[in-house]
Amino acid sequence: MISVERLSKRYGGHTAVNDVSFTCAPGTVTGFLGPNGAGKSTTMRMICGFTPPTAGTATVHGVDYRRLPNPGREVGLLLDAGAMHPGRTGRETLRLSAQVMGVPQRRVDECLDQVGLNAVAAKRRVRAYSLGMRQRLGLAQALLGSPRVLILDEPANGLDPEGIFWMRGLLRDFADRGGTVLLSSHLLREVEAVADRLVVIGAGRVVAQGSKDELLAGAGTAVRARDPQALRAALDRAGLPARSGTDGALLVDAEPGAVGQAAADSGVALLELRPAESAGLEQIFLTLTAGDSVREAVK
Repeated sequence: MISVERLSKRYGGHTAVNDVSFTCAPGTVTGFLGPNGAGKSTTMRMICGFTPPTAGTATVHGVDYRRLPNPGREVGLLLDAGAMHPGRTGRETLRLSAQVMGVPQRRVDECLDQVGLNAVAAKRRVRAYSLGMRQRLGLAQALLGSPRVLILDEPANGLDPEGIFWMRGLLRDFADRGGTVLLSSHLLREVEAVADRLVVIGAGRVVAQGSKDELLAGAGTAVRARDPQALRAALDRAGLPARSGTDGALLVDAEPGAVGQAAADSGVALLELRPAESAGLEQIFLTLTAGDSVREAVK
């Protein structure tokens, strides 16, 4: 379990994270989404104790990360795949981590095999690794202590399509076995494919959170008429404001029955009346965070 309660971080006059709260339950993958500069990485660093919060708390299984006696055995982290000693081999990197955590050395080869780094790759210096190989090594390091929680910041960067598909399966399997995953990624389709819950952050604030099904469910009614202006006027009279959809229909935040009754009361003939379909994660993300990346860029 990860619990974040009213977490904030200010740098002088700039508020990077503002009163953020959410939880990640065992057995779930939580997608943590937001544009560049929205506060995702800062939030994750505060959860892991690398950045002290200005206000609020973050705990893992009810304990501050910095108070965990052997954090690598409880929480697997991948916050920066480049933060590895370039002169060590992949196997040396994991052996050193295993020694620090008190993990049996056999776990090194198990984790290398789990992330798809063969014997040749394991002997290579990290400086010669591609970004995708570093991500795989970082995942191996995160899994080394057999943790119950994974916190991953952009773990799919540099992975090819096959690697992304593999990572999706790895995270889904981890959660299905009772693990907790907090996943930040710009690959919205991949998050949509693997996540159970979503937390969307913009300009340092949580702008939406809930189960994936809740956030992606179609909301309201799509309606089309022979006379669009007469339909809009009928909806206005009934107190049902409408907006234009992408396919030419009007989208109304009301049940189909109420929309149909409003049209009938005004004698408007309808061509189409149906529950609205989900716009998909990408469109929802853009709608919820509209303008946030621009505002962050000019601060």
